[in-house]
Amino acid sequence: MKTFALATAFALMASAAMAADPIEGMWQTQADEGALAIVSIAPCGGAFCGTIVKSYKDGAEYASPNVGKQIVRSMKATGDGNYEGQVWRPANDKVYNGKASVAGTTMKLSGCVAGGLICKAQTWTKLK
Repeated sequence: MKTFALATAFALMASAAMAADPIEGMWQTQADEGALAIVSIAPCGGAFCGTIVKSYKDGAEYASPNVGKQIVRSMKATGDGNYEGQVWRPANDKVYNGKASVAGTTMKLSGCVAGGLICKAQTWTKLK
């Protein structure tokens, strides 16, 4: 009986460890200057990074030069679905201090300058 209880406990711990973090997955960005992207967010060295996998403009997929580039960089969980790291804005090719907050299938992602005094935010939708 002890062996069965131990095996069950280890199986439960292993499945919890394999559960994906809420930020992981495929996300659709909010449109920025007429274009939007599909971003894959996955673990990258102790943090999370998001890479553009597809781009759309005027409702149609197009071969953007940004496909394959990281838009979310070094996002680390800070608790309760919140993250801090960096975000890259393709429209002006600048990297900002970033924050993300995930709630279900919605993520609010912001990039800030001036120590967080000036921020721009987008709301992304989780696809899977």
